[in-house]
Amino acid sequence: MRVAVTGTPGTGKTTATDRLRERVDASQYDALDADEVDVVHLNDVVQDEELYDDVDEARDSVVVDLDALAAWVDEYVAASDASVVVLDSHLAHHLDVDRVVVLRCHPETLEARLADRGEPAAKAAENAESEALDVVLGETVDAHGTESVYEIATTDQAPDEVADAIAAVIAGEREPSAGTVDYIEYL
Repeated sequence: MRVAVTGTPGTGKTTATDRLRERVDASQYDALDADEVDVVHLNDVVQDEELYDDVDEARDSVVVDLDALAAWVDEYVAASDASVVVLDSHLAHHLDVDRVVVLRCHPETLEARLADRGEPAAKAAENAESEALDVVLGETVDAHGTESVYEIATTDQAPDEVADAIAAVIAGEREPSAGTVDYIEYL
């Protein structure tokens, strides 16, 4: 099974999937065995494998070759012994997956997190607005339908709580929940 963990930059994807990996390795989930779950941080893969077409200087980011990334993921999953591959990236929802976890964060909190990471104010504001407009959620539902999408609000949750919610999605212990988080008042 392929599980995408996606969301606007700053929602907590990498932190939560790192905690998920640690908690699975520590046998903290009865339904998940350490040998069954593999976590892949796709942004690292894009950089390491140079799976991008161009560099967007204005946004200080790369333009990912989604076809090349999808091919890499297909090869990786085919070679993996894990029964569950968790794909972490703000682009993971563009891939062929079985379930999609969309992490959500209040735009004000998200903007502050990005500023704390050293992102330019304009980029942080753009991402906060995207979060308020449900951009990633909309793309995810368009690509995968509501029956495969699980929203998790991260604003007031500790990374371990978010990891636990992701584990519940993987284990089939959580119902799909697209459209349950709303930050439109931010605008």
